[in-house]
Amino acid sequence: MEDRTQHEQASPAVQKRGQDSFELQGLMPHLGARLTHIGPGRVHIVLPARPEVTQQHGYVHGGATSAIADSAGGYAALTLFDEDSEVLTVEYKINLLAPAAGDHLEAIGTVLKPGRTLTVCQLEVYGVLPDGAHKLVANDQQTLVRVNRPAA
Repeated sequence: MEDRTQHEQASPAVQKRGQDSFELQGLMPHLGARLTHIGPGRVHIVLPARPEVTQQHGYVHGGATSAIADSAGGYAALTLFDEDSEVLTVEYKINLLAPAAGDHLEAIGTVLKPGRTLTVCQLEVYGVLPDGAHKLVANDQQTLVRVNRPAA
């Protein structure tokens, strides 16, 4: 059975908040990553495979793979919190299951257990081939802490 949250969209205000926050990051734009879906408790981030993000064998580097997974989980959690809250990663454990090959990578962050203080997310990263086929290249579990938004 397909998860209904896979295609459900967050409210326009939550989408704007997530997109605005994403654009403030230095690393994601540097890598060429972009948000492609913001839903309640679920976010997708796409990273085009380009020479600048590869390792010596031509696969997308594990650091880039990990970075988009981490951000996908953080933004998935952020969709469930009020506008005065932010999230920070406490820890994550990633398994690199296969070489990260394909036209692009797609990281999907899904909230497993939201909490007042700690939130746990599941992260999956797929290599997407030119024909659209998806291959799981990494999976991850992440714990985030909710913090108050810093004063401007």
